[in-house]
Amino acid sequence: MKDFQIIFNYVDIAKSVSMDEYITDELKKLSNKYTFIHRADVFLRRDNRTDGENCICEIRLSAPGPRLYAESNDSDFKSATKKTISDLTDQLQKRKRDFTSGIAS
Repeated sequence: MKDFQIIFNYVDIAKSVSMDEYITDELKKLSNKYTFIHRADVFLRRDNRTDGENCICEIRLSAPGPRLYAESNDSDFKSATKKTISDLTDQLQKRKRDFTSGIAS
């Protein structure tokens, strides 16, 4: 199996083993599908928002080309993570299309 590194950063909140496991599972699915990803930096933090969507998940993926980045906020970290990974999936699909179209040319 290829080397895939995940770095977790909890900003002014307590570390959560269950969130680590959930995010690791989701990111490994992405890594298995998009084998060119080699590192993920995950940032979880709370913001002072009045709308209740103060849980923020930011993920940076290292892959060939510019880094991929997505950030989402929601009322809980799991939902924010789902949104962030969905955004990254869209970016990865585009990156993969760009790679394969360049090879086919």
